[in-house]
Amino acid sequence: MTELGLYFAVCHALDLDDALEWVVGLGIETIEVSSHVGGRFDVEETLHDDRIAELSGALERHEVRISAINMSLDGQLLLGPHNADTDRAHPGSPAEKREFAARRLTLAADLAARLQVPVVSGFVGCEDYSRWFPWPDPQAWEAMEPAFVESVTPILDHFQEVGVRFGMEPHPRQLVYNTETALRSLQLLDNHPAWGFTLDPANLVLAGVDPVVFAAELGDRVINVHAKDAEIVKHNVARSGLLANGPWSRPDRGFRFRVAGWGDVPWKRLLTELSVGGYRGSLTIEHEDPTMGAREGVCKAVEFIEPLLIREDPEATWW
Repeated sequence: MTELGLYFAVCHALDLDDALEWVVGLGIETIEVSSHVGGRFDVEETLHDDRIAELSGALERHEVRISAINMSLDGQLLLGPHNADTDRAHPGSPAEKREFAARRLTLAADLAARLQVPVVSGFVGCEDYSRWFPWPDPQAWEAMEPAFVESVTPILDHFQEVGVRFGMEPHPRQLVYNTETALRSLQLLDNHPAWGFTLDPANLVLAGVDPVVFAAELGDRVINVHAKDAEIVKHNVARSGLLANGPWSRPDRGFRFRVAGWGDVPWKRLLTELSVGGYRGSLTIEHEDPTMGAREGVCKAVEFIEPLLIREDPEATWW
C-alpha cells in the first residue's frame, strides 16, 4: 500500500509535537527527516539515547512513522566538488571532506537501523557535473567512475550489514543524474543489494528526463519517491533555458520547482508505472515551490496528490 508522506524540513520552525499534530491532521502518514548538517535531526546528535527516545515517543504519540532519513548535504562531499561550494557542510581538504561524508553516511545507516527506518536517502556528489558535455576530454565523465565505486562500495556494505538501503537521488550535480547513469551505477556496483534510488521527478525534469521512463526502467530499485513537481516556464525558458543561475526565487527563471499538481509532471502516468513496478512505499511531498508559503503549499499538494494514490494491489481480472 502506498502511503502519503511529507519531507519534514518544511516544518522545522515548528515545535515537534505541534508539527506532527498538523501533519496528522492533513492525513499524512509518514515523514522523511533531515539528519544532515543543519538538519533538525542531525545524525550524531540524534543517535544519543535520549534523542532517540524523544523522537520515538513523539512519533508514537501521533502515530506517524519515518519513511526515510535524508543525508543529501553530507553525502555531496563524498565525490565532491571539494572546493568552497561544499564548505557549508564541512570545510577542509578533499580528503577531509570525503572522510566526513563517509562517516556521516555510515552513522545515518546506524540511526536508520535503530529507528527501524528502511531507507537513507541522499546524494553522493560528483567531481564536476559539467563533464556531461564531452569536451575537451570525451571520456571525462567515465574517468570519475572508479572513484565512485571505491568510495560508495564500503558504505553500502555497512548499509547491508545493518539492514538499511541507500536511496540515491538522481539530480544535477550528481554522478547519477538521469536514467542512463542510474543504470550504469548498478553495473558499476555489481547490483549491490543496498543500492537503490529516490525518484524525485522534478530533478529528472530539470535534467531533461521523463520520470515515467525512469520508473519503468529502474523498477524495484526505486525505493523512495518524492512528490515534487517541476515547471518549465514557457515565457522564460526561451531566454534563460533550464539551467539559469541566480537564486531559486528568481521570478524569470525558465525552470522552477512546484508543489505537486502545479507543474509538468504527468502524475497519473508516473503513479501507475510505480504501482506496476511494485512500489509500495511512501509518496513524500517535498515543498520547494518559491511561489507559495510553507503551509499553503503543503496543503495544496496534499489536496492534489492524495486522491491519486493507488492504495490497493491489482485484483484478478473480473471482465
